[in-house]
Amino acid sequence: MAKDLVFGIDIGGQSAKYGIVNMAGEVLAQNKWETAVPPTDAQVYIDTLAKALKDLLVKSGINSERIHGIGVGAPNGNYYHGVIECAPNLPWAHTRVEFAKMLEEATGFPVKLTNDANAAALGEMKYGVAQGMRDFIMITLGTGVGSGIVIGGQMVYGHDGFAGELGHTVAVPGGRPCGCGKKGCLEAYCSAIGVARTAREWLEESKEPSVLRDVPKITSKDVYDAAKKGDALALRVFEFTGRLLGTKLADFIAFSAPEAIVLFGGLAHARDFLTKPIVEAMNEEVLPLWKGKVKLLYSALPEADAAILGASALGWEA
Repeated sequence: MAKDLVFGIDIGGQSAKYGIVNMAGEVLAQNKWETAVPPTDAQVYIDTLAKALKDLLVKSGINSERIHGIGVGAPNGNYYHGVIECAPNLPWAHTRVEFAKMLEEATGFPVKLTNDANAAALGEMKYGVAQGMRDFIMITLGTGVGSGIVIGGQMVYGHDGFAGELGHTVAVPGGRPCGCGKKGCLEAYCSAIGVARTAREWLEESKEPSVLRDVPKITSKDVYDAAKKGDALALRVFEFTGRLLGTKLADFIAFSAPEAIVLFGGLAHARDFLTKPIVEAMNEEVLPLWKGKVKLLYSALPEADAAILGASALGWEA
């Protein structure tokens, strides 16, 4: 029987999305395992996940012999060693977990693992707007800021498997504390959490009228909704965020000369407010050699399937 399907798994802090994908990038079946209190033991987590995968096969009526392998995107996932190491938002992975090996043993399928941003880049290259591109950078704008770098058609992993942490390059020297322990990281400003924090700080520092003053716990979506209503402060938050991101993108262009930069993630929904400041700042700060040459694109993967598709692209390597 042809092994013409793969599993794609996207692991988050309190959930795991998983699905069965064919060679055309169609998600044939999917589900989501969500828990308010994730297991603290890695083996318990993996056994639960393995059972969920087997249940999906049974429910969908798909023969397990068609599964080529499993691709996994996870925070701090190491492609070379198949481990998840010191992932702060995964209570079962605060130390080194041999995730790929353990999931292989639990399911009987070969497993390939990488971090979630690299998985997104692989998915975009196989199924999305980066098809046919050999040089591009994927920037994921979600709770954090992740990145996947493709050069010459190959994902850049570095000597230890952790290359590409562009979200933890410094955007504002001596700036906000970041969850990584540094100060002023791009992630501290241009993530969903960073956008909400900018709005809260500006509201505290001024008496400027804003619909956000009536919101008790501001999120990036609240800022987005306010911007859609023409709220001046919310619009300036996105202008600030976009220019900061565009300035850093100019630096990223200098080291890899990509054909395009692809934005992905929840915050990318605010493209109507981010695109202009990003492109303006990027072209102001980039070397003349690349001015106007690098395309800014947004992920074309279906939002509901994107994380699964990204991880599944790795499953074909298993």
